[in-house]
Amino acid sequence: MKHIVKPTYRIENVVASVTLNQKLNLEKIAERVPNAEYSPEQFPGLVLRISRPKTATLVFSSGKMVCTGAKSEKEVRRAVNAIVSLLRNYGIDVEGEPIIEIQNIVASANLKALVDLEKAAYLLENSMYEPEQFPGLIYRMDNPKVVLLIFSSGKVVCTGARKEEEVKEAINKLYDKLNEIGALILE
Repeated sequence: MKHIVKPTYRIENVVASVTLNQKLNLEKIAERVPNAEYSPEQFPGLVLRISRPKTATLVFSSGKMVCTGAKSEKEVRRAVNAIVSLLRNYGIDVEGEPIIEIQNIVASANLKALVDLEKAAYLLENSMYEPEQFPGLIYRMDNPKVVLLIFSSGKVVCTGARKEEEVKEAINKLYDKLNEIGALILE
């Protein structure tokens, strides 16, 4: 009897949009905050990078921000709070609390089994597999609503999740589904 191994996953990037509900003077921020990257002729936003947690945040004059690079929802909140504190420390008046919304979570996973992509493509609805174009099978899962790139090695990239829990659910569901249709080659 084959023993069932549970797949593993790791969150690689969490992208969040942030609303400050106020206009920001990017020129003033660029002058005051060390390491602020701002070239309005190249890009309309200002970039603030911090090392703990290691993230990059795009800051726009509309008061909107986009934070990337965090490895968890918790890290996003820490990064946004650190950016707001940084702005305040350099005399930039930030009123109220930032509104944070997770837009996308990207994770890598290992199914710990090989995958018969031909069989999976044939039996999985909402999947696309064109090996001449791309070596992985693209599978659009409805619930949770994510896109999975599945490779024959059993490696998977999951994108589109908005909560960490959705990543876990999607990977486990994928594993069970592939096992059920006989597309997993367990060692």
